[in-house]
Amino acid sequence: MARNSINQRAIEKHLKEIAKGYERAARRNPIRVPIQTEASAEGGALPGRETAEGAPVLSRLLLWLGEQAQLSSGSYVNVTRFVEEQRLDGEDPLVLAFELEKDDLVQVLRAYGGMPHVHLTDAGRAAIHRLKKLRTDRAARLRCTMDAFQRWLFDTAGDQQPADPALFLTSPAAYFAGSAISSDDLHEALAHLVEHKLIELIDTDPATVAITPQGVSCALAGGSVQDHINQSRPGTTYNNYMPNAKGIIIGEQQHFTQTNTDGVDPTLFAQLAGYIGQVSTTLGMPEADRAELERVARDLHTEATSANPEPGRLRQFATQLKDKLLEAGTTIAATMGVQMAEQALAALTQ
Repeated sequence: MARNSINQRAIEKHLKEIAKGYERAARRNPIRVPIQTEASAEGGALPGRETAEGAPVLSRLLLWLGEQAQLSSGSYVNVTRFVEEQRLDGEDPLVLAFELEKDDLVQVLRAYGGMPHVHLTDAGRAAIHRLKKLRTDRAARLRCTMDAFQRWLFDTAGDQQPADPALFLTSPAAYFAGSAISSDDLHEALAHLVEHKLIELIDTDPATVAITPQGVSCALAGGSVQDHINQSRPGTTYNNYMPNAKGIIIGEQQHFTQTNTDGVDPTLFAQLAGYIGQVSTTLGMPEADRAELERVARDLHTEATSANPEPGRLRQFATQLKDKLLEAGTTIAATMGVQMAEQALAALTQ
């Protein structure tokens, strides 16, 4: 499978053209895969992997019950209406009701001949409040999108065959805290997954992505994408490489152990330099501008892999790359590079 030339413009165009239609379709197909979240800044526990609030079908149901309660306070509501309105073929409304009751989020009225009529409890109302608050947590949304996309890609094309990333938006996996994952969420998640080599962009028509062997390992481990990323960063040993202008790795992957007393982690800068080497030919830049971009990337890589990287030089080269990528346009490849540069620069201030 040819993977050296990546048509980023095709991915950008393709996603924009179909994302709106897919998002409308996705609203009718919520998922049942639990979402793992973390502790809030206030120290309270947010919905977790095994709770009703963390399961997207039940999250949507909770929010729907909250809307019904506003229309008719104190009334019991038939969960079958929710299943029919959302076109959740295969879902059993009685089971959904019992799942919520198990966590004391609703009371189930058993006097309707088996029809699942429920009424929100105080715990259910509190769960709805937490869900709405969780929607504003950008980091949690990104983690969810990465996890959901990685699982979807593994289930859809775990044999590393190319798959259209925009199709994810039509899947029942494309939900977070009861709201549809947007194309912008997907773009950001793709950037991080590519950065950490869990997926790779493929130059096909339409543009596609493929899961990498490392991405397969991440899926099989059963944890979150962030857990996998954190485990792959032991101490101050950094694995880096610098592809040439066409994205071909020069020689074998080089491993080096670096000890510095300045508290500077050069990993993000080395990754940024390597990424530029991979995508520089896909940015549509004039030859002179592309050559200058690659020169700065090489300078950044040299500084990042030196014995004692100087923060000022790392900042200088990364800022230059960011500015040049902004000038290159709004393709997904350029946007990913800008995000990587911003992450690296932000790390210097921590």
